[in-house]
Amino acid sequence: MNLPSFLWLWKIAAWSMGLTITCYVILGLSGTFLYKIRQEKQPQKKWLRPLHRSIGIVMVTLILLLLSIGIIGTIGHYGNLGHSWHLLAGLIIVCFALFSAWSSTQIHPTKPWARILHVRANIALFFALLFVGLTGWGVVQKYL
Repeated sequence: MNLPSFLWLWKIAAWSMGLTITCYVILGLSGTFLYKIRQEKQPQKKWLRPLHRSIGIVMVTLILLLLSIGIIGTIGHYGNLGHSWHLLAGLIIVCFALFSAWSSTQIHPTKPWARILHVRANIALFFALLFVGLTGWGVVQKYL
């Protein structure tokens, strides 16, 4: 396969993972602020909800980028997939991120279950990010 240097691919993956974690933290903070504002019945900040959604879109995009880098890099290096638990961890991340994004589109005062689902999906995403980080460390050691 005519692929770019694997070192560049891994650098892009490392930056993408770092930015994904940064997005997750910002989403957690902005989501907490949205919750507090709603609970205290304060007027909404006009910029907060669009920021939360925009960062969420960026995070999902980064996760899909990471998935594609992982697939291309692994197939390019090994010729096939499934050499570690990292593939499973990555697929779990993708599922939780897409599920979280979908549940966010369902949030409405008439659907109280959607907000709960969205928050729980993001709590699960936290543990999935830990899992992908731990399995990713083993993958990085293979390539170094």
